[in-house]
Amino acid sequence: MSSDATRLLVVLDADSTLIRNEVIELLADEAGRGPEVAAATEAAMRGEVDFAESLRTRVAALAGVPVSAFGRVIARIEPTPGVRELIAAVHERGGLVGVVSGGFHEILDTVAPALGVDMWQANRLVQADGVLAGTVDGAIVDSAAKADRLRAWATQHGVPRGRTIAIGDGANDLTMLAVAGLGLAFNAKPAVRAAAPLVVGRVDLREVIPLLPR
Repeated sequence: MSSDATRLLVVLDADSTLIRNEVIELLADEAGRGPEVAAATEAAMRGEVDFAESLRTRVAALAGVPVSAFGRVIARIEPTPGVRELIAAVHERGGLVGVVSGGFHEILDTVAPALGVDMWQANRLVQADGVLAGTVDGAIVDSAAKADRLRAWATQHGVPRGRTIAIGDGANDLTMLAVAGLGLAFNAKPAVRAAAPLVVGRVDLREVIPLLPR
């Protein structure tokens, strides 16, 4: 597809960016292992451990959680303040909104379209006999995969790289922030705030709207 200089692509992380929650922690609550998984998630987001390895360990803690838990988790999801306004502003400019997440399609497939997101990619959880098996189906969406997805969506929709914006909070977002035309640390861990090109201070996605190119 030929490049269209008027187009715009904004790609967000999901957990603690698009939404206020960390979905894996909500799922771990269903297994009675919430605090343990929350501590491991925090370490991964700070960049202290390999994300893919950490995710496999945390997903293993979900083994035996019934698939029916997805509905309860979705009911607990809180959209980040300003997310609907940001998505509307991108669409008003003829742009597209993508979400790429180290979280899970089983939740994002409901949450993303409800918020007006145009496209999304995440991990999938293996299920067997109505419960989670404690493993991820296929390759894990890690830092490199996030950056690759932003590039692929930009190419697919003819958006120049200079008119792409990436927004994330964790260490696994840094590569994506680096390859975008503008990378924004949002609700971010200290290492991400230090490395990102620009930091959004308030946890309100309306703060991004003035940064959108016309």
